[in-house]
Amino acid sequence: MNLSLIVTKTVSALLLPPLNLILLCTIGLLLHTRRPRLGRAISAFALVTLAVISTPAGALLLVAPLEHRSSSLMSAQHAGAQAIVVLGGGRIRNAPEYGGRDTPKPIPLVRLRYAAQLYRETGLPVLVSGGAPDGAAESEAAIMARSLREDFSVPVRWVEGGSDDTRQNAVLSAAILQAAGVQRILLVTDAMHMPRAQTLFTQTGLDVVAAPASLRSHSPLQATDFLPSDEGISRAHYALHEWIGLAWNAIRPR
Repeated sequence: MNLSLIVTKTVSALLLPPLNLILLCTIGLLLHTRRPRLGRAISAFALVTLAVISTPAGALLLVAPLEHRSSSLMSAQHAGAQAIVVLGGGRIRNAPEYGGRDTPKPIPLVRLRYAAQLYRETGLPVLVSGGAPDGAAESEAAIMARSLREDFSVPVRWVEGGSDDTRQNAVLSAAILQAAGVQRILLVTDAMHMPRAQTLFTQTGLDVVAAPASLRSHSPLQATDFLPSDEGISRAHYALHEWIGLAWNAIRPR
């Protein structure tokens, strides 16, 4: 694992829930001796916010605005695309049930399943994108390509295995696709990730048709969605990561 990834993950942990709110609550407690009212207010805000976004219903406050920025793909056949691009999202290392081989995490596996459906609808060639920022010998793209072939019987035309983040996904994938004469793509990633990914891919000059998977905000709420759970905090963590990424992309030079 390279130093850049370690620094990135450390900063992310500090900025994202639950650690950011735990640290904020701690700051409030430290201020309590000198500024009691301010300290109590900060701690109370942190705890209430943590309680709210720890529920799936509360997490929707962060999730829904992201997902509503891209619509579900109604007809892949009429999108005019020339290729399907699927983005990686992590691996399970040394999975014993697969003979010790790495396998996609649940998030990219959902993306691969949707990409397989789009392939069957359109017959378009598939590109998978994802490197090995954790220093593994095999890229995420290679693992995804194997899963598409073995689990979904879908051939993969291009494997982009050099990228470490979404920006590099876009730049390196665009170079491969444009060399092959591909200009318009179906982009497959999570609905929460789609606004940032679509922006970055569009900046490369590609015409991007969003094909979002894992839409969370379209499911009707149930009573249990108002209870704190690991699902709630996980969604809030993911969504806030994307909001920070969008803000960073807006101020960062291309």
